[in-house]
Order: sequence, then structure tokens, then C-alpha cells
Amino acid sequence: MSCDAVAFSAMLWMASFNPGQAAGPTPAVLQQPAAPQSVAGEPLFLDIVKRARQLKAETEAYRQALAKADPAGNAPKLKRFDAFSTRIADLSALDMKGHVTLKERGAVDDLKCILRGISQDLPEKLAAVGAATTIKAQDLALRDMVYLLNDNVEVITAPPQPAA
Repeated sequence: MSCDAVAFSAMLWMASFNPGQAAGPTPAVLQQPAAPQSVAGEPLFLDIVKRARQLKAETEAYRQALAKADPAGNAPKLKRFDAFSTRIADLSALDMKGHVTLKERGAVDDLKCILRGISQDLPEKLAAVGAATTIKAQDLALRDMVYLLNDNVEVITAPPQPAA
């Protein structure tokens, strides 16, 4: 067989090969969903952040006062705890209002669900603070409250992410 015949055969063989044939149709390019708009600058959410920060500072002050006492001792009645409890209930209601607002807008990100969860957790954490019988248990309950209040601030002020 001459070189011309081999080259011609190779050309025919290569021309008959279609690389796209075996791979199937080209997949569509996946578009990442756009991140939702931030709500951090809206009055309702600014109020939530402000109140959560203030309550977190008060909760940390309660913990600092307990740090000097014997952990096995009886839990003291916290100063102005009734007013603190009222402000926690108000924040819980605002978190639920934020959840409802986002739900009504048709939000698909996690923020609306997180706000609902925080709204439900705040009264439980408050009850744990009130039910503590030892300084150690009270301090642990207050620590959990600090974490929850911090989360309340951070979920609103963090840059929005697309739904998972």
C-alpha cells in the first residue's frame, strides 16, 4: 500500500469521527442564583440588630458579675431581670416579624428560617436562665443567650448568600 493510500484512508477515518457524537448534547451552563438583597439597612432589621447588641452587652455584664462567685453557690436573682425578660420577648417578636416579612416577600434564602428559629429559641434560653439553681448553671444559660444574641446580629449583618 502506498503512502498516499494510507494518508487517504487516515483522512477518511478522521473525517468520519465526530467528537461530539459520543459525548451527547452539550450541557447547559449552570447559572448560580443571584444573592438576595441585604436587609441589614432596613428599619426593622436595624432595630433587631440594635436590640440584640444591647441585650448581648447586658447578658455579658450578668456573666461578669457571676465570674467572681463560687460556681457551686446558689444562683442569685439577676438585677432588673424582669425588664431584661421583657426586652428579650420584644426581640423575639421582632425576629418573628422579620421572618414573616421575608416570607411575604417570597424570600428563598436561609435568613427567614434563621430568624424564626431565633424567635423560638430566645424564650427557651431565657427560661433556662430563670430556672438555673446554681451559679454554674446560670452562667452556662447566660453563655448560651450570648451566643444566640450574637447570632441574631451576625445573620442580619452578614452578606446575603444564595439559597443552598
